[in-house]
Amino acid sequence: MRVLLPLPISLAIATGLACVSPALAQHDHHQHGKTHTAAIDPALATALADARRADDRARDKWRNPGETLSFFGVTPEMKVGEYAPGGGWYSRLLGLYLSPPGKLVGLYNMPADSARQQAARDRAAKFPADVAGWSGQPANRFAAFTLDAAPESEKGTYDRVLVFRMLHNMLGAGSAASDFKAMGDLLKPGGMIGIVQHRAKADAPDAAADGSKGYLREADVIKLLGANGFELVSKSEINANPADTANWPDGVWTLPPTLAKGDVDRARYQAIGESDRMTLLFRKRG
Repeated sequence: MRVLLPLPISLAIATGLACVSPALAQHDHHQHGKTHTAAIDPALATALADARRADDRARDKWRNPGETLSFFGVTPEMKVGEYAPGGGWYSRLLGLYLSPPGKLVGLYNMPADSARQQAARDRAAKFPADVAGWSGQPANRFAAFTLDAAPESEKGTYDRVLVFRMLHNMLGAGSAASDFKAMGDLLKPGGMIGIVQHRAKADAPDAAADGSKGYLREADVIKLLGANGFELVSKSEINANPADTANWPDGVWTLPPTLAKGDVDRARYQAIGESDRMTLLFRKRG
């Protein structure tokens, strides 16, 4: 999803991150920097093959949903929050996969712009019916709310919160700290956040990695989550795409599915495919 928002000049300045020592950064890399694969359980395989995902399946080769959810440790009985569900690509799959007592809950950011706040409330209000329609499941199996209005009864009850390709928008809106605070409050002790995000090259300049192009440096994301109460558990190359140079003038939206340049070099961008993405799993501290 492309959202045009004012963005920080640099990730470190925008988030107020404290410096992380080279020794700690090196430790994280060696302890957690392995490539992981996870077996897909039969219930998830069934959900992936469901006919209601027919239009979504063409993107499975780029988004690797079975491997991604398995890496995040999502199982059918879990309570899962999906941040900013958008068009419902992952919501459809999660709606088919999670089963009672498991539950899918849409978590919506409350925009600072008052003119957009009612739209966020409206999206949250219609989410249960939307997922019910997409998945063929009863609407009462789903819920949603804006993060500024999380019911007290919801706090400490979530097994996972998933953030798919939205972190650059959180930073652009200036809501990362408050959103992660709210997500941390929702998670059970030891609950986890799964992050999939467009990845800039490790040595990319700020102008290419501050989120304005959709891309962020992996090391910056790890520091950001660390500064907001989460520790890195593991990382995976499940969603890597080495063909993505991550330096497009029109940002990540140059590539599929947006194809911002229209018919200009369309075949080239389609051949490259969707963006190179980091896939990171964090645990709530404390």
